[in-house]
Amino acid sequence: MDPASLLLGLLPGARRASTPGFNELLSACAAYLPPEQVERVREAAEFGASAHQGQKRLTGEPYISHPVAAATILAGLHLDTDTLIAAILHDVIEDTPTPKDQLAQRFGADVAEIVDGVTKLDQIKFKSREEAQAENFRKMLLAIVRDLRVVLVKLADRTHNMRTIGAMAPVRRRAIARETLDIYAPIAERLGLYAMKLELEDLGFKALHPQRYRVLEQAVKRARGNQNQFLKKIESQLQAGLMKNEVTARVSAREKHLYSIYRKMKRKSTTLSDIVDVYGLRVIVDKGDTCYRALGVVHSIFKPMPGRFKDYIAIPRVNGYQSLHTTLFGPNGVPIEVQIRTEDMERVAQAGIAAHWRYKSGDLAGDSQQERAREWLSRLMELQEGGGTSEEFLESVKVDLFPDKTYVFTPKGSILRLPAGATVVDFAYAVHTDIGNRCVAAKVDRRLTPLRSVLHNGQTVEIITAKGAMPNPSWVNFVVTAKARNAIRQYLKGLRRTEAIALGKRLLNQSLSEFHLQLEDVPPAQMQATIGEFGMRDLDDLFERIGLGERLAALVARRLLPPGEPAGGDEAVQPGAMAIAGTEGLLVTYARCCFPIPNDPVIAFLSSGRGIVVHRDVCVNVEDYRKHPEKWLPVSWQNSPERVFTSQIRVDVPNRMGILAQVASTISAANANIERVSVEERESTSSVLEFDLRVHDRKHLANILRHIRRMPDVVRVTRTLAAHARKRSEDKS
Repeated sequence: MDPASLLLGLLPGARRASTPGFNELLSACAAYLPPEQVERVREAAEFGASAHQGQKRLTGEPYISHPVAAATILAGLHLDTDTLIAAILHDVIEDTPTPKDQLAQRFGADVAEIVDGVTKLDQIKFKSREEAQAENFRKMLLAIVRDLRVVLVKLADRTHNMRTIGAMAPVRRRAIARETLDIYAPIAERLGLYAMKLELEDLGFKALHPQRYRVLEQAVKRARGNQNQFLKKIESQLQAGLMKNEVTARVSAREKHLYSIYRKMKRKSTTLSDIVDVYGLRVIVDKGDTCYRALGVVHSIFKPMPGRFKDYIAIPRVNGYQSLHTTLFGPNGVPIEVQIRTEDMERVAQAGIAAHWRYKSGDLAGDSQQERAREWLSRLMELQEGGGTSEEFLESVKVDLFPDKTYVFTPKGSILRLPAGATVVDFAYAVHTDIGNRCVAAKVDRRLTPLRSVLHNGQTVEIITAKGAMPNPSWVNFVVTAKARNAIRQYLKGLRRTEAIALGKRLLNQSLSEFHLQLEDVPPAQMQATIGEFGMRDLDDLFERIGLGERLAALVARRLLPPGEPAGGDEAVQPGAMAIAGTEGLLVTYARCCFPIPNDPVIAFLSSGRGIVVHRDVCVNVEDYRKHPEKWLPVSWQNSPERVFTSQIRVDVPNRMGILAQVASTISAANANIERVSVEERESTSSVLEFDLRVHDRKHLANILRHIRRMPDVVRVTRTLAAHARKRSEDKS
């Protein structure tokens, strides 16, 4: 009697009858586990059946049938006993009164940790379904950083749920299918679980688009009926050619899956006939070097298509996948896609990381495949530690879920894998966060290249850094890797906080000077009491809030006065104006509605969350602020000849050919750069030219205006406000 039958006999009849699928699970376990480990699986199934007693699935089956089916999926991948037990018990903590400690005591700490990592967060109240999904996903990823088996159980759980999804309501069914296609199938692919990935995709496609699935399934069945004879002919030709060249190989047809056909049709905007007429074959050989010999034989039988060869043996995919891919011109010019790999490569292609997580004397076998997966998961940990909402975390991670497409080299010859569309900045951050933060230029294949340039396979990239350089906020708009995006945001957040603290300290000292005080004059007890009264953590927190405009420096200064000190009166003095020069960084903004430049009469306001906003005192947009004098801030211009500012002018000219070029040339002769130009036709005979110029100060601008007024065809030239402010001014008049 085989071990499965023997152990089935040990399970009470009533319990066995209430555990659908248990026979299949034990048979799968007995195929590779010793009897004592199969006995542990039996005990777990009995425990799970007792814990879930009386619970039913939407299909009407006993609930225990679901975790047993999930465990059977993992047993088919020959996973270790703890993983199988955790799969059987993965819903016990959430859906039954069983505590985690009881699981640890009965089945071991590893099992309890895996089950806890898989447990859903349904009991937590989220603001939205999107947040619940993102938070669930975050917990899963953080758990699998500690133990990769958590994600294997989660994927098996999702696979069986997708097999039985027909019992759910249509709306819920579509939501789960979308989540499966967006998150779980890509994770399976990233970990090399190719067979599971294909099943999740086809099941998700069927649930999300049932009508499209049915139509496509019927059409593919009809097409495959015509293909069989053609494929057999090609197989026999390849097999004969390999044997003739003494290459031992197994040739088999490769099934095309419905979802991959559907995606290719959408991506290429093509018809089904163009997709199913591409034939797929797989050649399995004994050794790695034989793959290249087989490739030569295949290319001698059918001509290869130029540019359609990929060597994933020399450069494996990030999930460990290895194979040679080539496309051939078959009989009558029909494309034939051929994959050539060894038996070991085939095993990894189908089972991925699970192929290396076999039971070995109770230990988990680790190798480069697991290390690669752990490296990816550790990068996710970095993202999580960076903060942000759960939804932001999920959106960032989605980019990293899909297989990398671009392979580039460092100057020393190391290979870096990046997502398709990755830029030079993504490369810099992939090397090291500090390299990304300090990069100022780059050489691609020894030629200087803009930082936003998209990288392509085989390029060699050298990053040029500079001491004191910092990330540009605009980089966030074009980087594609989550690591680069997160690092840029975190650096700028830190920089903003540093600037806010420095600015807040200046503002508070300025307000205290009204009372002949400085910060060092304030007693520590008075300072701590004020910090506590405002609900701040420490003095830096108080400075930051003041710098960001969330607390008024004048009000804080009055709270810091010693008891009995008058809060105003004859002795109070007006604080001096704060000097601005355009070099204050993120927390001093020059309004785009009126374009203030040095020597303009200006007025500044504290804007909550933005710091100081500087306007010209004639700007129509400051009228509302005039009602709140407590937010005014006296400022004065500081000489800074190297700085340039934006100013806007309007030039009325007659409509004639070449007039725009003449005005632009005159501006250039006055040593000014044009940032933007627009043309507004007033009537058939005249136009208005609007220029945004880069100038040093009012004197520089006046010189430009004089040069333009001397032009014979210029009717009028004036300095203006921006369009929206000008419109408000015209409406008021």
